[in-house]
Amino acid sequence: MRLGYFAMPLHPPGADFTKLIHDDLEQMEVLDRLGYEEAWIGEHFTMQWEPIPSPELFIANALARTRNIKLGTGVTCMVYHNPFHLAHRIAQLDHMAKGRFQWGIGTGASPLDFEVFGIDGEKGEQRTVTRDTLDAVLGIWSGKLPKGMHDNGKWRFKNPEPIEDMNFRIHLKPYQTPHPPIAVAGFSAKSDTLAMAGERGFMPMSINHVPFHTLKTHWDAYAEGAKRGGHKASRSEWRVARDVYIAKTTKQARKEALNGTLARDWFGYVYPVLRKYNYLKIVKLDPDMPDEDVTVEYMVDNIWLVGSPDDVAAKIRKLYGHVGGFGSVLAMHHEWEPRDAWVQSMTLLAKQVIPSLSDLT
Repeated sequence: MRLGYFAMPLHPPGADFTKLIHDDLEQMEVLDRLGYEEAWIGEHFTMQWEPIPSPELFIANALARTRNIKLGTGVTCMVYHNPFHLAHRIAQLDHMAKGRFQWGIGTGASPLDFEVFGIDGEKGEQRTVTRDTLDAVLGIWSGKLPKGMHDNGKWRFKNPEPIEDMNFRIHLKPYQTPHPPIAVAGFSAKSDTLAMAGERGFMPMSINHVPFHTLKTHWDAYAEGAKRGGHKASRSEWRVARDVYIAKTTKQARKEALNGTLARDWFGYVYPVLRKYNYLKIVKLDPDMPDEDVTVEYMVDNIWLVGSPDDVAAKIRKLYGHVGGFGSVLAMHHEWEPRDAWVQSMTLLAKQVIPSLSDLT
């Protein structure tokens, strides 16, 4: 069992951006010292709760502050970017990281971001544009992209003929061969994006809110995609994100979760968004349960990993058994206050919980 971190990130609207970005960078330093293997940084433009628009810039700074932790985009929303620009930025970042970069990709989901970039989410345009953008980036890196104009209706660029005597040509390749490891995040049951990840041999990641029965469909979609693509699906590559809060006793952890950061972020952001866009069903063990029953207490008891080190280890072991196994737990980022309690929680997770699960391979 391996350990990582996923930062959407979450910050209440009105937070001082200068302070929050440096606080989040300091979190990366703490995680690196504790031996976390990886951290993923999100990308959003119009969501005040998830305020970082450039995970690439964040990662470039974090690389200089850390020694061992791998850093990744969590995720690059492919529909917002011209693939020519994207291929070059990601390749440069991969060289800067010297093997400590992983490229998380996805379709994006923010309705206002979709509006900014002219994406019709109701028609599922994001899926087609994501595939087109990915194919173009990989084609640029491999040198196999046909010469000439490429236009999918959302972006356009030309792959030009080189000017040989001047050494003018598309030339930048990633540091890692043939490219950095690519991961894809899944959200809904039987996720199309995870099926695509399987088809292409990419790493699967599952969002933090979903119960075990939805997680099982994530793996099924990924495995079926891998079979279609001629790849072997390895559960050791599967990353499962979870909100985690650990204290010395379960009573203390539960009290602090119900009255602290997790409750604030659930009531202030996650619950209202899921309910508004009819996604609250994804967190329900029973699809017929009323929305009003999806309380903080319900999340603590059924979805989040809250408790003492022994209790959290038992919850991970139970989840592992329910879904048939996975390779990594990704603890979710929040603007944790008090910070010392977060450091203690992440320390207990790294030094007590995960070592006790060493038999889960």
